[in-house]
Amino acid sequence: MKRKITLKQIARELDVSISTVSKALRNSAEISEDTKQKVQAFAKLYNYKPNNIALSLKNRKTNTIGIIIPEIVHHFFSKVISGVETVANKRGYNVIIGLSNESFSKEVINMEMLANGSIDGFILSISKETLQLQDYHHFNETMSQGMPIVMFDRVVPDINCDKIIVDDFNGAKKAVAKLIKNGCETIAILTTKDYVSVGKLRTQGYLEALQENDITPEANLILKLDDTLDYEVHLDALETEIEQLFKLNPSVDGVFAVNELYALTAMKVARKLGLEIPKDIQVIGFTDGVLSKHATPSLTTVSQHAQQMGEKAAHLLIDKLESENEDEEEVYQTLVIETELIERESTK
Repeated sequence: MKRKITLKQIARELDVSISTVSKALRNSAEISEDTKQKVQAFAKLYNYKPNNIALSLKNRKTNTIGIIIPEIVHHFFSKVISGVETVANKRGYNVIIGLSNESFSKEVINMEMLANGSIDGFILSISKETLQLQDYHHFNETMSQGMPIVMFDRVVPDINCDKIIVDDFNGAKKAVAKLIKNGCETIAILTTKDYVSVGKLRTQGYLEALQENDITPEANLILKLDDTLDYEVHLDALETEIEQLFKLNPSVDGVFAVNELYALTAMKVARKLGLEIPKDIQVIGFTDGVLSKHATPSLTTVSQHAQQMGEKAAHLLIDKLESENEDEEEVYQTLVIETELIERESTK
């Protein structure tokens, strides 16, 4: 069985550029007959079949970056986009935004559409459905055609590319340690299913903080919410689940929530049940969004420095696009952004 060959490998084997291989496979008049025959014969020998994510990659430089995000209304993603645009514009690049709406098929369609000669590289955060399916072929195919990808926030170890993440584990650990220091003894966590890496890491940070302070974790205090349901639309369903947690565990005096929506909903439910914040129950969230600042009381939260994440992602991608060492073995980086605990009125 012949080994699977990529556009980049053909270019390396024949000592030509990826652009030349791409054009030769499309029978372009720009390429000499001799080169076309060599490329096409080599491709046939190794049963190379171009996929539909761009044979035209690297044919021309567009000086445009594609960003694929799961949702547009989320404060975190809007700040990442702002960071990307700030750096991209300074370095002479434009930005096109695609929206996956947490859908695998929309993510693939967005990448196919943008990769077809519209952009030079991608910055993206993986959709929840893609993480559930664990189907990452569209990322690998795009990169095999010579188009770089930088992933941020939601990343997977299976994909060899540059990545920007926040220190979710230690961010959560610091938040829960703060609740313990403030006198909380029964701390609940509002988290997501484990297939989303950020929720999983934040849950691990919660557990580690408890264990380091000799507090035994209790399964009934860990509420894993079904985040495939759009709680911004079905807010009543989220409130019902959190209310049930509080009623079944009346001794809860601290809540750590892995996102802003869960935290603010927890405060709403607590008030509904007649609890005073932070006197009776203290709450810490994750993602320092606009609502955290303006909630009543204002929310203590873990800042992810989303603007900085976007800026670093843009620098990483543009550096790779402008690198002249195209024939060298790829080296990938994972940059970790430290979190910061922003203390407000929801904690003592």
